[in-house]
Amino acid sequence: MKVAFGCDHAGLVLRRPIFEALAELPVEVLDFGVADAAPVDYCTFAEPVARAVSKGEADLGILACGTGVGMAIAANKVPGAYAAHASDPYTARMAREHNAANILTLGGRVVGPGLAQEIVQAFVTAQPSSEERHVRRRSQFVDLERRALQGGR
Repeated sequence: MKVAFGCDHAGLVLRRPIFEALAELPVEVLDFGVADAAPVDYCTFAEPVARAVSKGEADLGILACGTGVGMAIAANKVPGAYAAHASDPYTARMAREHNAANILTLGGRVVGPGLAQEIVQAFVTAQPSSEERHVRRRSQFVDLERRALQGGR
């Protein structure tokens, strides 16, 4: 499994803990994150991660900024990217199992390193549910996206 990672300066605090959590799993990391704390715009990092996931170059993505919200909004603008923000392991797991989210966003100013590791592990190890109700609802996401791309028809 390949996981694309990206962060801005505010998410940099979670970079090492996230990489440590991923090192415990059988994953390859594609790194699109920053290397220092100089202020940058989160869209610069959300887009390549979301594109890598939507093109199938990565199976999942993880993004970190100050709250995780900006990264989620930016990533969700890329067709085929389904980013979910989580501040706890349960929400991360449900985002994968029920909603088939393929990108997790975290806030470096919201969650600590240990909790971030738990959230990442919950997200990456979860699998989308095959229950009919979840499959049906996920297909509605895809239909909504398709209609939006066609101009709302």
